[in-house]
Amino acid sequence: MTDGNGPAQPDDRDEIRELRDRVATLESARAPRAPRHRGRSLLAAILIVIGCVLAPLSVVAAWAADEVGDTDRYVATVGPLASNPAVQEAVANRATDALMSHIDLSTLLAGVAPADRPRLEKALGKLGNSLEGAVRSFVHDKALAVAGSSAFETIWKQANRQIHSSLDKALTGKGGGAVQLKGNTVTLDIGPLVDRVKKRLVDSGMSAAGRIPEIHTNFTILTSDKISKVKTYVRLLQVAGNWLPVIALVLVAAGVLLSVRRRRAVVSGALGVAVAVGLLGIGLRIFRVIYLDRLPASVSQDAAAAVYDTMTHFLFTMVRMVIALGVVVALGAWLTGPGRRAGVVRGLWTSGIGAVRSTADGAGMRLGPVGPFVRRYRTWITWIVVVAALVVLLLWSYPTGWVVFGIALCLLFVMAVVEFLGAGSGAGTGDGEREPRPAT
Repeated sequence: MTDGNGPAQPDDRDEIRELRDRVATLESARAPRAPRHRGRSLLAAILIVIGCVLAPLSVVAAWAADEVGDTDRYVATVGPLASNPAVQEAVANRATDALMSHIDLSTLLAGVAPADRPRLEKALGKLGNSLEGAVRSFVHDKALAVAGSSAFETIWKQANRQIHSSLDKALTGKGGGAVQLKGNTVTLDIGPLVDRVKKRLVDSGMSAAGRIPEIHTNFTILTSDKISKVKTYVRLLQVAGNWLPVIALVLVAAGVLLSVRRRRAVVSGALGVAVAVGLLGIGLRIFRVIYLDRLPASVSQDAAAAVYDTMTHFLFTMVRMVIALGVVVALGAWLTGPGRRAGVVRGLWTSGIGAVRSTADGAGMRLGPVGPFVRRYRTWITWIVVVAALVVLLLWSYPTGWVVFGIALCLLFVMAVVEFLGAGSGAGTGDGEREPRPAT
């Protein structure tokens, strides 16, 4: 071997040749892996995208399965409609129209018994410009009183519970029942309410109303020129049932497992699901405006809006829940990652809890063997807490977005407690004892 820039000795040449061979071996070993990684990444991305596309359909499928398959859930959904002023007004108007079509105004007073005529005239009050207007106002007041009574609310809930099985027939266009689908309109027979209005009219002095035959009139629940397409979609969603959410979740999970950068895939998949379901929520809002704008003039806009909002309330709750869950999962995956900003957040978290622990130690707080135990099994404790939070979420009946955020905050609090109990160094734990050092 020579000094300076002299020629390399045989030993140097052998060493250089060996280094070159190693570099070539490493490059040749790395070369075939790149296409395989690209293929895995492409397949993972496809699976995650398909799962995100299926996410909003899964939400709708779960909503349809609950509303059609769960009677209690359906009654709880439509029950508040009975006390909605717009619905009560629309039902009263429909009942009034049905009754007025069977009342002969020309023979109304002539058909009244002499003893009942003073009561009828007192009930009608001043006739004003026309007998028809006075009678219609009188009938409408009685119909509105029935629609606003607690008896109607009870009848409404009982009827909806009894006819719940007909909802599937209405959505699929098969069979009859109290809920029917005729053309592009879903209707509800309000004959029982008309009967109660007739009884009130008779009790108020209009005995001629007792001669009105039994009336079956329909109250429009839903009308749209897209009903035929909706029926097809509902059938498909009924077939998918609760399996579609499972399929979507499995696809996203498979995409994450196939990804080379799994943590980034978790963040992307969770945010993708949240965005896709958020677009569903926006679409439902837009469809509401279009649907109400295209209603026939004979349908009450306020009542139709109340029915739409009530029927889609649980669907919007699920939308907000999935969005909240996606944001929480994405944020958790990002914060536990190796990114610089995530590291800064974790550093602030650790230093803040460490400062609180130091203050507590300075105040004389001693944890005994708790601190070393938590430090030793911190990873196991963390996973147990996370799994417990997931179990609570899965067992919660109809969780909302606030429930998701509440569980996340509870999880964060428990993790802070674990970090607080495990804070301390090996040299001084603050527990009045030192951790054992490994033997040298």
